[in-house]
This record gives sequence, structure tokens and C-alpha cells, in this order.
Amino acid sequence: MRGAVLYAPGDVRVEDRPDPRIIEPTDAIIRLSATCVCGSDLWPYRGVEKIDGPTPMGHEYVGVVEEVGSEVRTLKPGQFVVGSFWASDNTCEICRSGYQCACVQRVLMGTIGTQSELARIPLADGTLVATPGMPDAGLVPSLLAASDVLGTGWFAAVAAEAGPGRTVAVVGDGAVGLCGVLAARQLGAERVIAMSRHAARQELARSFGATDIVTERGDAGVEKIKELTNGLGAHSVIEAVGTQESMLQAIRSTRPGGHVGFVGVSHDVALPGDELFMSLVHLHGGPAPVREYLPHLIELIFDGTIDPGKVFDLTLPLEQAAEGYRAMDERRAVKTLLRP
Repeated sequence: MRGAVLYAPGDVRVEDRPDPRIIEPTDAIIRLSATCVCGSDLWPYRGVEKIDGPTPMGHEYVGVVEEVGSEVRTLKPGQFVVGSFWASDNTCEICRSGYQCACVQRVLMGTIGTQSELARIPLADGTLVATPGMPDAGLVPSLLAASDVLGTGWFAAVAAEAGPGRTVAVVGDGAVGLCGVLAARQLGAERVIAMSRHAARQELARSFGATDIVTERGDAGVEKIKELTNGLGAHSVIEAVGTQESMLQAIRSTRPGGHVGFVGVSHDVALPGDELFMSLVHLHGGPAPVREYLPHLIELIFDGTIDPGKVFDLTLPLEQAAEGYRAMDERRAVKTLLRP
């Protein structure tokens, strides 16, 4: 099969890789209908995260089941499925509490690589969710979004306790932040403030339900949020970047007693303890338990309630994955969809 491999910072190649095979009886093999480049893929692409030799890339995927292991009970060849970037058994005590991302048997799909034509999915019964029939081609981008960025944005909004009567601020205008806007509105937030300097992303945020746009960053952004909230700060803040600046901006934009949902993959974030102590802010987040939300998100997509696939503003064949990375790295694209 063909698959994307990162050799060094800025060096993505699509090359022949061995076809996956069933290793464990709980595995499934799927043929991908679509995959994509994630903002977190840019960390190793930029050299911020080190890699140890050529590394298969990708952890977001939708496709059709081709083969299942002998112990797979809920799936069969021919079904269209969506899966999380964490493989999980969905039965352990941690999974049952809603944190499949910390499953006792979890497998990070990024260690397998799904920017490819085929993929092996461990713990298939717990990881994959079959759709109600074969989706129309137009639904595939939205279902792919559910595999990571939509589920992650949804978790961020839940962790921030977005809901009726609340003002939500979203730090980060990438695909996750934009999906956080969508999620906050779906959860009933009265007001959603998107923080963005980019006209196209502002427009998309508004289409997802943003009521206000703040273009300022850092301390100026914090002051603008407070200006919009009678000097108090937002009830709920989504942090979807993962830098020191974005985390402090999120905490400082939150009113005392408010909640921050952080899902940006943290890099060198160190919080000043005295400021955190005095903020009276709740912090909750981390890698999203996407599997927890998949059934509901698939339902919302199939019935036309949401269209998160709009975050994909560049579609390329898998063979052009390198250009997809470049476009996102240079902020010429919000998110690149790859067609195997």
C-alpha cells in the first residue's frame, strides 16, 4: 500500500509500505476512504517533537472494513466505520467512566499511521463505530472530522462546562478551536467568542455559531474578553493551541469560578503557581476521549444538524501529502483532507 512517512523536519514522502495484517484476534483492517493532516502532526514536521528515524504519519481515519480478527464481534466486512485516534477496549473501568483515551489497553493510532490506503485498527470492537449505512460522499469529510478534531473540540467544550446561559471564549482558530465553537453552540452556550486574526477562519467560526470575534492576542486579548463580559471574564474558555501564551491567555480570560477546557497538545507550558492559586479557575483537559462522543456526533452529522467537514479547506490525493503539510504549516490551509 501507499502511505505517508516523515523522514525529517519538513520531509514527508509517500511511499510503498507493507500492507497491514491481522496481528491480534481483536484487530480489524480497514480501507481508508479519507484521512487528513492534523495540527499535532506539525509538531514533528517542524522539528519541535523529535522522531527516531522514518515515521509513518496520521491518526485520523474513516473507511470500510475489509477484514476482522477472530474475536471481533460487532463489526463485519463492508461496514463504513469511524474510529478515534486512541484505540480502546471500551470496556475497562476507565473507559466506562468516559475516558477511553486512558484505556488500560490503549494504543495511539499515530504509532500505526493512518495517512495510508489501509490501516490496522487494534481493539476494533471498542474503537470503531459503524455508521447507519454507507454514507453519501458529501458526509465523509464531516465523519472524518469526528475522528479527531470534532471530538476533541467537543471534549474541550464539555471540559469547559459550556452550556445554556454561558459565555464561551475559544483560544485558537485551527480546526480544533473552530470545532470547539461548533460544540459550544450545540451544547447551548448563549455567547461564543472566537479569537482569530484570519478573515477566512473568522467567517468559518461565525458559520459554526460564533457571536463575537476578538482579533487581539495575549494580554490585549484578555482585556478584550473582559471588556465583552463586564470586566469579569468568560464562564468557559477553550484552549486549543498548547503554548505557554495560549494557556495563560485562556486562564486569564476566565472569570473566578469559571472553567478552562484545554486540548492543545502542550509544549513547554509552565503555569505560575501563585497566579493559578489566585485565579479560582477550574482546569480540565488533555487528550480527548473521542470514542465517548462518536455515536452522538455521527448521529448529528447524519441528520444534518452539524457540518464540521467545512474545516477541510484543502483536499488533495494522498500522493500529495507533502503539499498538504506545507499548506498547513504556512497557514494557507486550516486542515488538509487526503484521499487515498
